[in-house]
Amino acid sequence: MKKIGLFFGSFNPIHIGHLILANYILENSDMNELWFVVSPQNPFKEKRSLLNDHNRLDMVELAIKNYPEMRASNVEFSLPTPSYTIDTLTYLKEKHPDYSFSLIMGEDNLGSLHKWKNVDLLIKNHHIIVYPRVFEGDKKDYKYINHENISLVKAPVIELSATEIRNMIKQGKNIRPMLPPEVFEYLDGSSFYK
Repeated sequence: MKKIGLFFGSFNPIHIGHLILANYILENSDMNELWFVVSPQNPFKEKRSLLNDHNRLDMVELAIKNYPEMRASNVEFSLPTPSYTIDTLTYLKEKHPDYSFSLIMGEDNLGSLHKWKNVDLLIKNHHIIVYPRVFEGDKKDYKYINHENISLVKAPVIELSATEIRNMIKQGKNIRPMLPPEVFEYLDGSSFYK
């Protein structure tokens, strides 16, 4: 059975922190592939800072072109909104019955996991890989932290945020070292985030 890790996000834009993390997880697990699942814009929310879905997907594809075990996924673009992780996983499992899907999430999400749609089903049927994040919160309050399907990995903590990168672009600052070169080229000379 092919093992796939799903890394959900808006990737607005994808940056080297995402790649370092994805690569670390691939190299330190039994996963065959890692898919970046680009979240679509919620049609009911106006988010001027969120680039359109296809621009963000293009950037992910550019960023991972030299990583054969990584894929860009637009699966949520065609699913009903708002998209719930459990619905996406159910859809992917139906489409790829021979694949086993794991979820990759930041440790800050563990605190709100109990509010997710059908969380018990999600945890029962899918392995969840949790990477460290710098955040305010008390881990001992996490209801699911000791669940057998949850693994905490000691991945490097990258304090780099897409919000910060967008703000730096707006201010005309150099963001080249924070982005994969192909993504920098894509954004450089465009009016994106300005």
